[in-house]
Parts: sequence; C-alpha cells; structure tokens
Amino acid sequence: MNTLVRRLPLVRGSWLRATPLALLLVLVLAKATFAQEGEPVSADLAYYAIDNLFLLIAAVLVLFMQAGFAMVEAGFNSRKNTVNILFKNVMDLCFGAIVFWIVGYNIMYGTPVWGGLFAWGGFGVAATMDPATAGPGVLHPQVDWLFQVAFAATAATIVSGAVAGRMKVSAYLVYSVVITGLIYPIAGFWTWGGGWLSQLGFHDFAGSLIVHSVGGFAGLAGAIVLGPRIGRFNGKRNPLPAHSITIATLGVFILLIGWYGFNPGSQLAFAGTANIEATMLIAVNTTLAACAGGVLSTLLVWYTEKKPDLGYGLNGILAGLVGITANADMVSNASALAIGGIAGLLVVGGMYLLEKLKIDDPVGAWPVHGLCGIWGGVAAGIFGTANLGVQILGSLVYPAWSFGLLFVLFSVMKALGNLRVTAEEEKTGLDVVEHGMVAYAGD
Repeated sequence: MNTLVRRLPLVRGSWLRATPLALLLVLVLAKATFAQEGEPVSADLAYYAIDNLFLLIAAVLVLFMQAGFAMVEAGFNSRKNTVNILFKNVMDLCFGAIVFWIVGYNIMYGTPVWGGLFAWGGFGVAATMDPATAGPGVLHPQVDWLFQVAFAATAATIVSGAVAGRMKVSAYLVYSVVITGLIYPIAGFWTWGGGWLSQLGFHDFAGSLIVHSVGGFAGLAGAIVLGPRIGRFNGKRNPLPAHSITIATLGVFILLIGWYGFNPGSQLAFAGTANIEATMLIAVNTTLAACAGGVLSTLLVWYTEKKPDLGYGLNGILAGLVGITANADMVSNASALAIGGIAGLLVVGGMYLLEKLKIDDPVGAWPVHGLCGIWGGVAAGIFGTANLGVQILGSLVYPAWSFGLLFVLFSVMKALGNLRVTAEEEKTGLDVVEHGMVAYAGD
C-alpha cells in the first residue's frame, strides 16, 4: 500500500498517505453514485460505505462456513446418513434466520432488563437508518443482522455432527429453533449486547465461548442423552470409518476461509489506520493459530498412534481456530502460535477422553468447539490483557448455560420418545428412513 501511494504523485499529502486506497476508490464511487441525487459527498459517507461493505463481505464468508460444516460432518460420518446431515445444516440456516429475525436479534441487542441478565427490543429488524448518522463505525441494521445471524447459524450447526446418525429430524429442528431463538441470543447479549459479563469486563472478541462453546456443549449434551451409535463401543474402542475424508478435508479448508470473515470481520470496521492494523493482526493471528493447531495435534497423534492421522490433523486446525477466536485482537503473533498449538494438544486429549467415557461424538464437536472454546476464553487472560479471573468465570458460565438447558431439552424429548430413531432405522440409515432418498446414485 505505501509503495503504491508513493508512486502516485497526486497523493503525497500526509492525510492521503495515511488513507487506505480503498477509501479513495469509495470516494470516487460515492461521488458518481450520490451526486446525481444531490447528496453531499463526505469522508464520513466514504467511511460508512467502507465499513458496511466490509461487514457485508465478512457476513458472506461466515455464511459460507455452513458449507464447510456440512462437508466436515458428512465426510466424517457414514454415507447412509449424508442427506440427513446436509438437511440439518441447510435447515439450521433456514429456520435459524427466521427465528433470529423475529426475536433473536432483539434479545441479543435489546434494552437490558433484570440487571443485565436479559434484554428485549421488540420484533424484527429496522429496514432503514437515519442518513444523518452515517459515519465511521456506524453499521446499517440490516447488514449488522446479516453478520450476526451467520454467527447464530454457526452455533446451531455445530451440534449436527455430534448427534449424527441417530437423532430424529423433528427433534433436531426443535433444538435448532431453541438455540437460535433463545440460548445463543441470551449468551451473546451477556457480553456483546452490554449484559452482565460485559459489565464485568469479560472479553470474547469473536465468540470462542459465545458461539463455539455454546455449540460444542450443546453437542455434548445431545451426545450424552442420545447414547452412542450402534456398534460404536463393543467392549472396546471401535471407531466407525468416515465415508469420505476427501469431503471432510475440503470442509476444513472452507471453514478456514470462512474464518477470515468470522475473526477479522468481528472488528466491525475497516476504514482508518487503526482498524486496518487491527484487522491485519487478527487475520495473521488466525492463520498462525490454525496452522499451529494442525501441527501439534498431528505430532501428538503420530507419537501416540505411531502414524500421522489426517482426521486429527484436520480437527487440530479447527481447534486452533476456535482457540484464537476470543483473543485474536489482543495477542501477538507468537502468542497466537502458542494458543493454537495448545488447542491442538487439547483437542486430541478431548477426543481420547470421550473415547474413555464412551461418549459418541462422530466429528469431535465437543473437543474442537467446547473444550477449545473454553481455552480461548482463558487464553485471553493469560496471553492478552483481559482479567484472568473474569475470563475464567465467563469460560465456565457459557458451557454451563448451554449444556444445562439443552440437556434438559434433549432429556424431555427422549422421555417423550421423540429424540432417537429406532435401532432398525439407525441400521438402515437416516437418508432412507427420514428423507426417502440416498446421497449417491446406486446406494
């Protein structure tokens, strides 16, 4: 950027040297777009345009993560349940977006009540905003909702892989509505909406706890209440093979790409030198943590299993991403490597622990998102500037909130006989039983 600016003789002034090239482009576009309407063009309008375009692109990247989750979960599971997993990922977004538009967003960003435990702001989302308020850091309510609903869908879809192969579609849709309409918005309000944890100074930059631990511990509750898949534990460790490690690997790469909307996008603004520096630091920290997680998880499993296991390596990458998500804005590059590396070790330990306890989590949703989500929150107090005591508190509250409520919900549905498919249906496969179709021609 600086080299390019120095080559342009017309932009040698000190203000323009510090201004992003993107701002210059937006000024030109703004002049062409708004001059016809007689609307004055200003730097405030240009900054407003940059910040909202930045968030729109970030929202699309996070929404693209739904495809990544679908591929990871489908790839790591049996082919006879592929349609079922893809259906759940699609419906997480469809049902979740509607519920989050009706009530979720206004629970998350409404007026605080009950001492910051809850909030309410009415129904729906404002379609317009006052043009007089346009300026740096000001977000249009529509694009703000779009970015936030992508996070809500992410929290919901984490569970799909943890309960794969044995949960009824109807039960899953009930869960999806509850987490996107109530559990996740309340969790988000506590920190991002000005709730009680925010008042204590809790720091979760992009959602290690609010998004990932909420989803990860929801998956743990579902896996425990459902019980393991048939044949998963026959008196010994009996991993059921993934039907396509190729698809799972593609999914992880999609998630890695989408994470550049997840973490850098959570800066919520791009215009201005400070925002650019912060965004770039966050992006690099995200990359380093992911790679460190992949390396350390692979090395540990190579040592324990005497072979480099790609599945563990893939989950190590995701673990590093989850671990850095709470603190990417406040740690150095070297700290990001340490945080991601420790997350890579934790995810392996977490997966071994589930094996020992005979808890069937086919994709490792709890070790990746739940356990490493806790680590991300605590790491903000160890490597960053957040208060460690407050970080530990928040890192305990969020898992308890999600696990407790959803354990009750899943248990009630189980008692009513509405949670798990029959043994015969499970053996046949949910694609045929629940959807009347197969994923691959000839099955």
